[in-house]
Amino acid sequence: MRLMEVGERMDQESTTRDVMRAMSGDGRALDRLWEQHRRWAAAVVLSHKPRDVDVEDLLQEIAMTVVRKIHDLRDPALFKPWLRTLAVNTARTAGRKRKVRLRLVRPEADPHLLDCEDTNAEDSARRAEGRRLLDLAHRLHPDYREPLLLRCVRGMTYKQISEVLELPVTTVETRIARARRMLREEVEFEEEATSMRVARGAANE
Repeated sequence: MRLMEVGERMDQESTTRDVMRAMSGDGRALDRLWEQHRRWAAAVVLSHKPRDVDVEDLLQEIAMTVVRKIHDLRDPALFKPWLRTLAVNTARTAGRKRKVRLRLVRPEADPHLLDCEDTNAEDSARRAEGRRLLDLAHRLHPDYREPLLLRCVRGMTYKQISEVLELPVTTVETRIARARRMLREEVEFEEEATSMRVARGAANE
């Protein structure tokens, strides 16, 4: 068994133990679970929420739901799929209600989506570019947007994404590759449209 697989198995066993403790009322175990899965939940929310809904508001709502309903979870090993369902449903419900106003995306959700490299978000221009790419990513179909953001925002492996989405690894790889291509096309289209607007403005001066 590869070291990575051993590490993943140990992480899963540790998560399952914390889930069982949280279901029994252990507040510290519940805190650990949320701390470990918060960024991942944010990536799921980002791929399903409308643009005018704030991520932090949704994460707070999801956290409260976890606290209220963790006792209803039947199988501790299914915590991650259960949390994903909560995140998706919360994002979609918020989209229907349209009650949350848009605020700037926080730095932790500012990925360089085209190459999936980590960024410290210290440079304002890079942060702005991250927000622009994230906004463009919301134009993609959820089938492509979600695995892309799980890969680029959360840094999950293809195998981990396949387990969360319950898809073959090959399907995940294909969807992420297509999502990157479609995102590049969106970027090129936007840049071309911007250039045309600038050119028309200059011609009218």
